[in-house]
Amino acid sequence: GYEEGEEAYLQEDFATALTEWRPLAEEGNAEAQNMLGYMYRYGQGVPQDFEQARQWYRRAADLGNARAQNNLGAMYRQGLGVPQDYQEAFRWFLRAAEQGNGGAQNHVGLMYYKGEGVQQDLVQAYMWAFLAAGQGVDPAIQALEFLAKDMTPDQIDQAKDLAGKWKPRGEEVAL
Repeated sequence: GYEEGEEAYLQEDFATALTEWRPLAEEGNAEAQNMLGYMYRYGQGVPQDFEQARQWYRRAADLGNARAQNNLGAMYRQGLGVPQDYQEAFRWFLRAAEQGNGGAQNHVGLMYYKGEGVQQDLVQAYMWAFLAAGQGVDPAIQALEFLAKDMTPDQIDQAKDLAGKWKPRGEEVAL
C-alpha cells in the first residue's frame, strides 16, 4: 500500500517503494503517481527518465494533486522532458499555488517578479511570496526583502491586503 511504499522510500529502499506504488499509480492514486514521477525525475530505483516523470506528474496533476502540479510546472520551467515553456509552467504552478502549495506559491511569485510566462507584476509577486513565506518557504522569506526594495509602501500594503483575503481552492478529484 501507499504507507508501505512511503516507509520504504524514506529508508531509500526504492525497489520496494516502486513495487508498492506502481499498482496504486496505475489504478489512479495521485500521490503514488506523483511519487513515481519524482523517482523517474531523480533516477531513484529506476533509470532517470524525464519523459516518464512528466507522464506520471501529468496524470496526478490532472487529478488535482498540487504537489504533482508544482513538479510538472518545474519541468516546464526548466525544459526537462518537454520544451521549456514558461506559460505552461506558470499555469501548473498557479493551479498548485491556488490550492495552498507553498513551493508553488513561491514559484508563482518568482515568475510574476521576472515576468516569465505572465506579465511582470510586483504586487502579485509580493502577495504570492508572502503566502509562501507564511508556510516557512525559505526562498520566499528572502524574496520579500528583495522585492520590497523595488516597491512603494502602498504596493506592499496592497500585496499584504490581497494575501490576507486569499483563500485556497480545492481541486483534488475524488475517485
